[in-house]
Order: sequence, then C-alpha cells, then structure tokens
Amino acid sequence: MVWKRRKELLEELAMVLVKVKAIQFGTFTLASGKISSYYIDLRTIPSYPGAYKTLIGVYGEFLRHEFKETSYDAIAGIPTAGLTLSSPIALALEKPMIYVRKDEKDHGRGKLVEGVTRPGWKVLVIDDVITTGGSIISAIEAVRAEGCDVESASVVIDRLEGGTSAMKKQGVKLHAMTDILELVKILRSKALLSAEEANAVSSQVKRR
Repeated sequence: MVWKRRKELLEELAMVLVKVKAIQFGTFTLASGKISSYYIDLRTIPSYPGAYKTLIGVYGEFLRHEFKETSYDAIAGIPTAGLTLSSPIALALEKPMIYVRKDEKDHGRGKLVEGVTRPGWKVLVIDDVITTGGSIISAIEAVRAEGCDVESASVVIDRLEGGTSAMKKQGVKLHAMTDILELVKILRSKALLSAEEANAVSSQVKRR
C-alpha cells in the first residue's frame, strides 16, 4: 500500500529527533562495546510531549498503511522503548497489547509475557530500533511459547546491521518505517548533518 505522506512525515520526524537529541552523530561506544558514528535513543522522546506526539503520530500512520487491521490480533511491546510505542499505538488502533519482560518473574507464575494471550493469535511485535535483532528475536520466542503466531515485527528505525536477515531466519518479516541511511539523507538535505558525518554513517553500515 502506498504511504502518500511518507516523505513529508519522515522529514518532520527526522528534524524532531535531532532537536531533542534522540539521534546524535559523533563517536559513541555502544552497550556491545562497538564504536558507532551515531547514537539513537528513542527512550528520551516521552520526556518531550511534542516530540512524543509526532513520533506516535508518524509511526501510527505507517502501521495503518503497512498492515490491514485483520492481519494481526494483538501488539507486543518490548521494554523499555518498545513499550512507549506499543502502549499508545495499541490504544489508538484498539488492539490488545501484551509485553515481554526482560526476565521471568521470580514469584507467582514466573511469567515472561505479561497480559492476556490467546492460542493462535497473530501478534505484531514492536520495538523502537533494530541492530542485529537479538532482543526482538528473544521476544518473538517468548510470544510463540505462549501459543501465539508471530509472522511480522516492526521498528521505527533499522540500523542496517543485520536485523532484517536475522528476522528472516526466524520466519519473520521486518517492517521498518525508515532506516539510518534514509534519515542521514534527509538531514543532509536540511543542512543538519555534515558530509563527513554522513560518510561516517555510510561506512559503518557498509562494514556490517
């Protein structure tokens, strides 16, 4: 399905992400220990109501155009940033929401998936960003263990570092609203990113 307002909305979102420093360029050490030419942290977005409204609005519109309402029965969020997306979007789309804990409870039923699930449900797994896909794959496995079917996962930004291939091996299609190279192209066109910074990101993606 054609998303007619795609370019306009992504430009708006890209500028908002830079304004609130949810995406930064330079030299950063990631949690994995790898050096990166940029850093994305969408967990800061809810602290800025205007930026949060923009992100949810743009991503929600993307999901409406990407999926038919009948193509999935519920939405699963992944803590922590994934929950700031899945909660308002599930409410707006009137879909049941579940979420996958990072660790099993050490009391009660020791659940890993919170919320009500139904065997055979088709569940759309949502997160903010994908790199190699490890955290999303763990969530998919947990949801499938509840008897649900996961054929699709969606993120706001794909870092283009192997996540799509990892999803495919799990029998899951990744639906990314945008990727780091597209954002870089937009920011360059708005003179918000230098050629040197853009080249550093492109080189990083190509290396991986």
